[in-house]
Amino acid sequence: MKSILKIALTSAFIFLVSFQSQAQSSKYKIMLQMNNYMGEGAYIVVSLVNSAGEYEKTLYVMGDDKKWYKSLKEWNKFHTAKSDDISAKTGASVTGGDRSVTTIEIENSKINKGYKLRFESAVEDQKYYVSDLEIPLTTEGMADKTDGKGYIKYVRLSKI
Repeated sequence: MKSILKIALTSAFIFLVSFQSQAQSSKYKIMLQMNNYMGEGAYIVVSLVNSAGEYEKTLYVMGDDKKWYKSLKEWNKFHTAKSDDISAKTGASVTGGDRSVTTIEIENSKINKGYKLRFESAVEDQKYYVSDLEIPLTTEGMADKTDGKGYIKYVRLSKI
């Protein structure tokens, strides 16, 4: 009888822990629309930055050829110092006028706490934008369409 009770309690504990870990973050769809420009595809990195503007986490990289990561100068400093594996967070670069849709995961504890999503962009032999666009991780900020300053025309987030 005691062993059945132990198994039941252990199973309940495992279920609660796994449920809690799933509830700690949410998935968001990013719809990114590029401005029309001439040239190669843009490399864009989506990062979580804290209230001081410091990088905390790489959420997604649009562009999978590592030799071009150095063109995303500020993010590359963070990425090489942290040396995290981003292979599961990469996709194709995005060219002028194109649209990209991807999914990221954001920890719920970061919402309404001063954090932002930073979209950093670079195109070969063209201007580099350390902050092409930033989205405040607030309930209101994440609901709005946010306009870019460089290669990105706008970004819209939607919770999935």
